[in-house]
Amino acid sequence: MLTLDHQVLRTDVTGMPLDWIDYREAVRLYHLGHVQYSLGRIMYRIHGGYNAKTGLRSMIEVNSIVATNSDNHAFRKAGKQYIPPLNNTTLFARDAYMCMYCGGRFVAHLLSRDHVTPLSIGGSDEWNNVVAACKRCNNHKAGRTPERAGLALLAVPFTPNHAEYVYLRGRRVLADQMEFLLAHFPRTSPLHDRIAKNLTN
Repeated sequence: MLTLDHQVLRTDVTGMPLDWIDYREAVRLYHLGHVQYSLGRIMYRIHGGYNAKTGLRSMIEVNSIVATNSDNHAFRKAGKQYIPPLNNTTLFARDAYMCMYCGGRFVAHLLSRDHVTPLSIGGSDEWNNVVAACKRCNNHKAGRTPERAGLALLAVPFTPNHAEYVYLRGRRVLADQMEFLLAHFPRTSPLHDRIAKNLTN
């Protein structure tokens, strides 16, 4: 069942995913004429005021995916050089809330960001050097590499592209939004398998 907490996926006119917006922002974009076209299911029917002359009430239908006027910012994000900002929320989502050492699944507050090559020995705080780890495994590993700590990585860390990053930031992603985003993932993206596993669990 849809609630007002469900987000609308915003894209540019070429269909490049940009970000998530709430229903208020979507209505504003429709009202200002910035929505070039809509895709997916109708999520909301938002009623406004009554026309004094006709007595008719205004209504805006909000679809799950809206394409808006493009800007240079969108194309910069789409470029190959774009690296999304690293934060724990999207990191844990990338790793499917799984500890990349023991394989256990945890809620976010029981996970931590582990640097595969520790910062103390020259590692970097970048997507390709960080994984989700439960606090027990992170404490055991301490300032060592996985090999020195007797641990093995279950998956190689990777930097998401912009479409993957948009997906990772989504809350309660709808099926049509998921299908749209998946089409923008690289064919080799590890997220294909992770999402498939989540859908079957």
